[in-house]
Amino acid sequence: MEAPSVTKPQEIKKSDKPARLASIDALRGFDMLMISGGGAFIFLLGGKTGIPFIDAVAAQFEHPEWHGFTFFDFIFPLFLFLAGVSLTFSVSGALAKGIAKSEIRNKIFKRMLILIALGILDKNAPMDIFDPAHIRYGSVLGRIGLATFISAILYMHYGFNQRLYTALGILGGYYLALLLIPVPGFGAGDLSFEGNLVGWVDRNFMPGKLKQGSYDELALLTQFPALCLTIFGTIAGDFLLAPVDAGRKVKKLFLFGLVGIVAGLLWNIVFPINKHLWSSSFILLTSGMAFTLLAVFYWIIDVKGYQKWSFFFRVIGMNSLVIYLAVRFVDFNASSKLLFEGIYKYAPENWHEVYNALGGFVLVWLFLYFLYRHKIFVKV
Repeated sequence: MEAPSVTKPQEIKKSDKPARLASIDALRGFDMLMISGGGAFIFLLGGKTGIPFIDAVAAQFEHPEWHGFTFFDFIFPLFLFLAGVSLTFSVSGALAKGIAKSEIRNKIFKRMLILIALGILDKNAPMDIFDPAHIRYGSVLGRIGLATFISAILYMHYGFNQRLYTALGILGGYYLALLLIPVPGFGAGDLSFEGNLVGWVDRNFMPGKLKQGSYDELALLTQFPALCLTIFGTIAGDFLLAPVDAGRKVKKLFLFGLVGIVAGLLWNIVFPINKHLWSSSFILLTSGMAFTLLAVFYWIIDVKGYQKWSFFFRVIGMNSLVIYLAVRFVDFNASSKLLFEGIYKYAPENWHEVYNALGGFVLVWLFLYFLYRHKIFVKV
């Protein structure tokens, strides 16, 4: 595809510091809503209303056991994609202030180390530091930190086409590796739970505990395809920073979205869409969905100016790290039960968990709103 007309990061002048887009915060907030209680609430509605449509939507909030795809599989990839979009604005802004690339690199490297440490704590609390063999080292936060660091390096030193071809090359190489490299006892091209190359590499080279026993979807090999989501996010960031009219930006986002979705579905024929393996078809499908959703949010919020409705999401999106860790270490559902059980106990018993989950999420949002009102935004 033709590269968009973009201003290279190193060419941005101090007067050209990119403005913050409300759509990015809103979309990140939508994503975190699913993580911080919204997804659980929708899932719990399944089988309770007697409405087939609601049951079908609820079924989309449970991960498939192996091959296949549901909307819930899209949540983490979307966050990785948005991390790439955001870094184009933060890196461009830093360069516009005259900050050296080496200083930016060092800052993002430190951020990566902090996220890796927080991720290990998140996945292992309470963590026995004296038993490292039973510590799980792969984590969501660690993956975000690593992908953002590498993508930032690529963004500062390479142009649009180079980054795009790098991501596509990684996806192609990952497919060929899983197709052609034989796994002892299983052979080449085995994409089963037991015989895939990802699991063999994890069992032999990944220290500590593996989540699935025989492999860990957040361990070693899957870092490579996951990285591509953040690289694609920098591509989207290029579109948004390009000195062209908003209509062209939206068209390019939609175009890349359509191409990604179609390519992912076609690749699924020979390389199944699989979140556990972070298959190349899965990456293209979720990248395409992310481009498309970003185009919709950007067009509605930043281009057309309909921002009031997005406030609910932006409150969440502006403190994403806080809420990710808060829902892990603070039992909002227990607080919900203490505060609201006296009300919902009169409802049918099978609805209690639904109302309790809703109450827990209300508490989460009010906590974030408190931080928002007091201008407390925690960044790493």
